[in-house]
Amino acid sequence: MTSEPATETADHQIATTISHSATTVPQRRAWLRVVPAMFLLAWGGNHFTPLVHMYEEDGGYAVWQANLLLGMYVGGLIPGLLVASALSDRRGRKPILVAGMIAAIVGSVLLGLGFDLFWLLCVGRVLAGIGVGVAMSVGTSWIKELSSPPFDHKAGITAGARRPALTLTVGFAIGAAVTGCLAQWGPMPETIPYAVHGLLSVVALFIVFTAPETLTKERRSAHHWWRGLRIPLVGHRTFVRLIIPAAPWVFAAAGVAYAVMPALVQDELGEWTTMYATVLTVVTLGAGALVQNLVPRINRWTGGRALVVGLTLMTFGMGLAVVAALAADPIMAFVVAIVLGIAYGICVVAGLVIVQAIAEPKDLAGITGVYYSLAYSGFLLPTVLAALLPLMPYSISLGAVAVICLLSLSAVSLASKARA
Repeated sequence: MTSEPATETADHQIATTISHSATTVPQRRAWLRVVPAMFLLAWGGNHFTPLVHMYEEDGGYAVWQANLLLGMYVGGLIPGLLVASALSDRRGRKPILVAGMIAAIVGSVLLGLGFDLFWLLCVGRVLAGIGVGVAMSVGTSWIKELSSPPFDHKAGITAGARRPALTLTVGFAIGAAVTGCLAQWGPMPETIPYAVHGLLSVVALFIVFTAPETLTKERRSAHHWWRGLRIPLVGHRTFVRLIIPAAPWVFAAAGVAYAVMPALVQDELGEWTTMYATVLTVVTLGAGALVQNLVPRINRWTGGRALVVGLTLMTFGMGLAVVAALAADPIMAFVVAIVLGIAYGICVVAGLVIVQAIAEPKDLAGITGVYYSLAYSGFLLPTVLAALLPLMPYSISLGAVAVICLLSLSAVSLASKARA
């Protein structure tokens, strides 16, 4: 008589355990459902990069116009970062990321149709920028939340920074690689790369609909979204002294590596310039992706100064860029891309770790948006350097950049010592 209740209790415990396992394993991997969307948003932001030379040679655009198109999506990225983060705090992560995906798809359509229309290309790049901005602020926050309890109890403390940063970096790299190969060897290079991105994005859109919403109605902001644009953490001592001087160098490094370096050696490469630009883009971002998982170790080894290590490499890489400009040597430019790629990878994660450490959950999306806005402001550097070409060659302007980078390193190093 007494064994039946015991048996029923045991059966109930087994059933509960099985049910718990069935729900927790998918929950623990729920962040992976957001990855395809973030990956393709990053792809859409960077697939223009290896095509800069094609627009100059085949489209008849001036150097400054092609570089302006490269940096044009910063005009969409910063609103995408700041406004989208505020909207997501009020409306939830999923609907805003979906809206970013739709903007990116429309952007690719316009880019594919607008080869001969500069203004249409500009609009397409701005829409691509909005998509990247949404990925960086809302997508990063969403994956961070899906990498934490109650969704994931086993993720490491830095997983919330590493997972989205790595997803974005790989998306930037693969997007450039696929686009460069299609442009070099495929038909209709001004159209097909954008069509491929658009079709894959539609698939990712369906996948992201299955991801769980992390910001439930009870946790959402009750204020109007524009109040979310006010982010008090911007005045935080750590943010002001460490993040503000360091963040712009994150994508300044990437821009110099795969936009300026190919321009230095295009006379040596001729028709292979597009493929060379593709290789440099993949190498830069590939080096950055490989080193990102080492950032927690670098922080342990250096007492939390991974950002200083990254900026040190950044300064060294900018110095090498001056040598590459003087030599106009493709091999030297390749080495510069590796060094700056490693520096980029360390800095982007090290900065994000600091930002997430000082942020409360309600401020996370907003301060992440500000961080990436600062980081992406550096992507305008190639446009500035190209505009200065009538006044000075790359060797001189890059020398000035290296000096400014050294000053930033000094400021961050001193602030890091004071913080320790």
